Amino acid sequence: MKKGIHPQYYHNAKVRCVCGNVFEIGSTKKHIETEICFKCHPFYTGKEKIIDSAGRVEKFQKKLQKKEELSKKTSKRK
Repeated sequence: MKKGIHPQYYHNAKVRCVCGNVFEIGSTKKHIETEICFKCHPFYTGKEKIIDSAGRVEKFQKKLQKKEELSKKTSKRK
C-alpha cells in the first residue's frame, strides 16, 4: 500500500439506525446513520413492512392528474 493516499480507517465506527439500534463496524467514516439495519429489515425479522416515507404513490398520482388536466386544456384549444 502507498502511504498518504488512503482514507483513515476506523475500527470502531458507530452505526446508528432509525429503529434505535447502535453497533460498531470497521469503516472509513467515524459515524454512520442508516434507515434499515439487521434488527428492523423485513428479511431478517420475517415481518413485511411497507415503507413509503416519501409518499411516492401520492406524488405519482398528483403528476398523473396534472398531466391529464394539461392534455384536456390543450385538446380544448384545438
